[in-house]
Amino acid sequence: MRTIFALGTAAIVSVLLAACGSSGTGVSSDSVAEVAGNQITTQAFNHWMYVAAKSQAAQSPGQPVIVPTDPPQFNKCIATVRQAVPSLAKQTDKTLRTDCQQLFTSLSGQVMDFLIKAYWYQADAARLGLKVTDAQVQKAYATAKKQAYPTASAFNQFLSQTGFTVNDLLFRFRVSQLFQKLAAKHSTKITPATIQTYYNNHKSQFGKPETRDIRIVLTKTAGQAAAAKAALEHGSSWKVVAKKYSTDPSKNNGGLLPGVTKGQEDKALDSAVFATATKTNKVYGPIKGQFGYYVFEVTKVTKATQQTLAQATPLIQQTLTGQQQTNAQTAVDSVAKKQWLSKTECRSLYAMADCKGYKAPKTSTTTAPTTAPTTTPGTTTTG
Repeated sequence: MRTIFALGTAAIVSVLLAACGSSGTGVSSDSVAEVAGNQITTQAFNHWMYVAAKSQAAQSPGQPVIVPTDPPQFNKCIATVRQAVPSLAKQTDKTLRTDCQQLFTSLSGQVMDFLIKAYWYQADAARLGLKVTDAQVQKAYATAKKQAYPTASAFNQFLSQTGFTVNDLLFRFRVSQLFQKLAAKHSTKITPATIQTYYNNHKSQFGKPETRDIRIVLTKTAGQAAAAKAALEHGSSWKVVAKKYSTDPSKNNGGLLPGVTKGQEDKALDSAVFATATKTNKVYGPIKGQFGYYVFEVTKVTKATQQTLAQATPLIQQTLTGQQQTNAQTAVDSVAKKQWLSKTECRSLYAMADCKGYKAPKTSTTTAPTTAPTTTPGTTTTG
């Protein structure tokens, strides 16, 4: 619920679905992008940048709110940094401009992705005849609000900290519900047969293999191994014998290797330790392995466990549901991109992957800005 409350603004894009499919006239001077004839205004972009920056600052008490919305010179951003961060007041314009640019790049990419996809989802829903009513939006909003913020004071504090308005949130819920309708077209039913197949193919996830606690002495020669075995059989302790003869690091712990699973140790040792005839508390060896000669003893056997299909079903259901949601989101985004990317034009200063003709910078490595963190929590577009 808090993810939904962390997104969206009613001002970000006009819901001009009747214009879907129009050729458009290009990006106007007071807009950052145009999608099939519908403008995403600079005012709307700046509003969301403010919400993103303010929400980000709320995650770290005392963090100043820096909103870099005046590219490419960032004179206002520079002035804000100097006023809000005294330790940076004497930094050069060049240094602070670089910081503002980096912060702008970080936030604007997230903001543009949300603004554009919010339109794409609405436009695709209109194309397919999918609708949500105002009453449905209000109901979903009221339910989520009550769960996330049960008191009016808590909700008002949230609005104050993040810069959101109620209309912002209502728009986000509308887009979210339309997205869910789009995703439902790419969802498949999880059946008992589907769960059974997953269980059969991933049994190891629902059980634990047999383990054995063993003690070993690893020596360089067969003679040393035989001497170690003889000492153990005549009553010497593993602690004394391992420390005297073993070259394995376990010698400092009496040769103990707890919780060993099949296939974990040297092949020769592994075969002997897990042989059906191997008994507990009996000294075996010497056995020639890859690293020398082993003398060993099994001290404890913990049998394998395996959940039944019925026991594993809740987790499988959860796993398959998560996979299905991810696949549905990918499918929705793929269809939307195919339908609308060619009709999405952005001004060069705001260009990103959702814009027609976008080419990623040759180098993406940047230094984190000194004015604020470069990530904004809760910026997924599906809620």
